[in-house]
Amino acid sequence: MIKSKNQYINREISWLKFNDRVLQESADPEVPLIERLRFLGIFSNNLDEFFKVRYATVKRIAEAGKSGKSVLGGEVAKDLLEEITKIVIEQQARSLEIHKDIEGELERENIYLINEQEVTPEQSDFLKTYFQEKVSPQLMTIILNDLTSFPMLKDSAAYLAVKMVLNSNYLNDSGSKEKEISFALIEIPKGIDRFVVLPREGDKHYIIILDDLIRYCLDSIFSMFDYSSITAHMIKITRDAELDIDNDLSKSFIEKISSSVDNRKISDPVRFVYDKNIEKDTLRFLQEKMEITDTDSVIPGGRYHNRRDYMSFPSLGKEDLMYEKIKPLAIRGIDPEGSFLDQIRNKDYLQYVPYHKFSYIIRFLREAALDPKVRSIKITLYRLADNSQVVASLINAAKNGKQVTVQIELRARFDETANIMYAEQLQEEGVRLIFGVPGLKVHSKICLIEREEEDRIKRYGLISTGNFNEATGRVYTDYTLFTANEKILKELNLVFEFFDTSYKINKYKHLIVSPHYTRSVFHNLIDQEIENVKKGKEAYIKIKMNSLTSYNMVDKLYEASRAGVKIRLIVRGICCLIPGIKGMSENIEAISIVDKFLEHPRLFIFANAGDPKIYISSADWMTRNIENRVEVGCPIYDPEIRQELIDTFEISWKDNVKARRFNRNQDNRYVRNNKPKLRSQFALYDYYANKLIEKKKEPRISIAE
Repeated sequence: MIKSKNQYINREISWLKFNDRVLQESADPEVPLIERLRFLGIFSNNLDEFFKVRYATVKRIAEAGKSGKSVLGGEVAKDLLEEITKIVIEQQARSLEIHKDIEGELERENIYLINEQEVTPEQSDFLKTYFQEKVSPQLMTIILNDLTSFPMLKDSAAYLAVKMVLNSNYLNDSGSKEKEISFALIEIPKGIDRFVVLPREGDKHYIIILDDLIRYCLDSIFSMFDYSSITAHMIKITRDAELDIDNDLSKSFIEKISSSVDNRKISDPVRFVYDKNIEKDTLRFLQEKMEITDTDSVIPGGRYHNRRDYMSFPSLGKEDLMYEKIKPLAIRGIDPEGSFLDQIRNKDYLQYVPYHKFSYIIRFLREAALDPKVRSIKITLYRLADNSQVVASLINAAKNGKQVTVQIELRARFDETANIMYAEQLQEEGVRLIFGVPGLKVHSKICLIEREEEDRIKRYGLISTGNFNEATGRVYTDYTLFTANEKILKELNLVFEFFDTSYKINKYKHLIVSPHYTRSVFHNLIDQEIENVKKGKEAYIKIKMNSLTSYNMVDKLYEASRAGVKIRLIVRGICCLIPGIKGMSENIEAISIVDKFLEHPRLFIFANAGDPKIYISSADWMTRNIENRVEVGCPIYDPEIRQELIDTFEISWKDNVKARRFNRNQDNRYVRNNKPKLRSQFALYDYYANKLIEKKKEPRISIAE
């Protein structure tokens, strides 16, 4: 069925509007100054990944001669490429203006970003020494004129395109003398900090970007050339990041993924970004040599590319220019000294990072690794931190004789190399590895521990909305349920069995598992709300997720809206649904929250005639999560946790500081009202802090009482 532009927002355009919300954060004067720079870095990094994945996908559709209207929300692929480029050019221009404003603000804080023309004689010696000792040995410089073929530029690496006007002449076609021109490329080294901090001068901090330091030392680099002028402008190429996995039966799966990742280095370009002040002859030379086509996105940018490096802008000790670091809280009711497994046996617990300590997950695994009664640990891994404590705990368990089974997803985009390294490390330590299910990515976040208790096996488990990653656990918001509920964990074990025997489709009464049941279960839950509203019973749907792109699920929500079911959606990223349209979605409201932390949980609440059904899940409502991945959604049965999840949703819904409304115009207008200001991420921390205070105030009941 052809999808109408009147029914849906195109997912690519909606994604760009999400990134526009990130850009809004960099422009917000209420955001600490250095954090604003870091949001510029996030905006740039997001854009790089968008072109590697989504733009590349649309480009393949266009080059295949297809319109793509059925999968692009009614858009024609070639027209969509042009629309994307137009939006990105506008956003890039705005990001440059924001950067200029931030620079002015930094100067008022005695932080100066200088370029190569602003270097003082006092700074010159330091920079030349720094260049010779740290930069020059790592420079890759290529003279282009005499090469028979243009060098293969690395994906998303930044290059300085150098033009030298030489003092020697040559005869042109008309017999006149012209100055000889030589072109070169300098690759900006990745192993050096992009921001070179110079010695302080009193209260003043000076920083020069590595690109400008290289420009300052061009005479040193090209001293063997006799030129009258030299200029250097930045360029960058972005390549298609799709993995093309071969069918060679003689290769292991790890070998196939490794080979595919290597092939990315020579995949087709999809975006060419250049300094808009570059000389026309230099730009023409590069485009001809690089064979840039009309389906590539050609974007004039600013003086500096790879602004993602601003995510690591130096703090300079200026704590007041950054977000105050929060101290992650304890989970109410958990004894820090006693056995965690024993406590989980008696009660379910919910962890909500980064408000809670991530370390509870590590504690769960560490205790299992040492407990003599634990027989096995099974876990899925998708994205891991550097020097992962999760992996260390699993290896520790294997060394202690536990049966450790790890399903590690080698195709986790942009983490393939790291996951291959971890897979080999785990394998060397005797951990049993599973590499997924043919045709499906394993995106579920689950762990199951089997422990021998009183001559029987007792199970303990955790089910999460986010990765078992200590680094992202500090900045991503995610729920994790710790439980010993046998009904849930018996079915969790079936999921692990599915990894071994994928031809066998299991049935589940409690869990919601992709790819076989997610759509049907959620359809049934929505149908129940439709039935209840018709009977005059309490009916509503409240959902928090990262992205909503499945047209099938959007249509189902439209159906519920037309029936009169009140629907509230909190969607951080892409939202193809258009809320508030009479006769289609007038009963749907939708907001997005972009703030200090990245909103990552998936939460589903259905009124169920006054007895809410509540689930957390690893799955967004995207076609890939529903049909092409192994995902796990889990019901919440503990009354206290059920109320906690309802509370957290309501706090987020009431945000009138960092929430934006979705509408047909996609103008990212902030939610503003006459109610007291409520910034949900700050309010959620206070909510959990108050829970701990309330716990301390509870009276102790003595045995005599």
